[in-house]
Amino acid sequence: MGDTTVAVLLAGGESPPDGLDLVSELADVRLADDATSLARALEEAQVLFAWDFRSRLLAPAWRHARALRWIHTGSVGVDAVLINDVVAGDVIVTNTRGVFERPIAEYVLALVLMFAKDLHGTLALQRERRWRHRETETIMGTRAVILGAGGVARELAPLLRAAGMEVQTVGRTARDGDAALGRVYATADVDELLPGADYVVLALPLTEDTRAFLDGRRLALLRPGARVINVGRGGLIDEDALLAALNAGGVAGAALDVFATEPLPEGHPFWMMDQVVVSPHMSGDLIGWERDVVGGFAENLRRWQAGEPLLNVIDKRGLHSGRRS
Repeated sequence: MGDTTVAVLLAGGESPPDGLDLVSELADVRLADDATSLARALEEAQVLFAWDFRSRLLAPAWRHARALRWIHTGSVGVDAVLINDVVAGDVIVTNTRGVFERPIAEYVLALVLMFAKDLHGTLALQRERRWRHRETETIMGTRAVILGAGGVARELAPLLRAAGMEVQTVGRTARDGDAALGRVYATADVDELLPGADYVVLALPLTEDTRAFLDGRRLALLRPGARVINVGRGGLIDEDALLAALNAGGVAGAALDVFATEPLPEGHPFWMMDQVVVSPHMSGDLIGWERDVVGGFAENLRRWQAGEPLLNVIDKRGLHSGRRS
């Protein structure tokens, strides 16, 4: 164990992640899962490992973080830790890249196939022991618009193209010749792309510029047979507008792995809708993912203690201001 103190922020009542022993070998670990324990842990911590990447406890505990120099999130998204004090100060922010992107891409491909082949309908009929022949769709020649040109898109676009789909990817600015993405369209082009989409996949970071990016106006641009898949953050979609579009038939279906409020409340209409797939923020979680994430943080911690450059450093000011997508 070194002279480093690491505060590990867990969700309330959650057990420590598998692999935390890798961190304990390098530092003094202080666990926290509420405001009081986080404030206490931050009194001496130089490093915060935000395992609970959705927690909003950092802002009220910030005045206790006098020694804090580095925050690492156990996720790709860092929106929960980009409070004003973090963005304005010298604290370094890193995230977990390289663990979740490929699994999320595979999950999206599975959802596309599920919609096209009506697998959820087949399973529902099986439970009812009903033999009802149906015809299904092909994905060959259909079009996916991926909102977000980051790691998930770089894994997903080749998968969808290999399955015969046309893919259009949207980033902050337009560019050509990307090895994985091909042509990248600018955010300003979104309204022109949405009417031709069969599937819209949201994989954007959540910033002030991307909050409610898919709102009622943009949902109205979709053709009635289009499906929406969200594997980014719940706040990227105006959920009330999506619910209205689904009820009116303006959108054929939605697969939502993330929500504005998590867990999704038991009484939310999404749970009861046949054309909606609800999953509990699990699209990137392969068997063994916890140890992979903690192992990545442990390697970065070793680098930090040795004075070596950290991996996956975030442009916190650019991301906070919405300059990246």
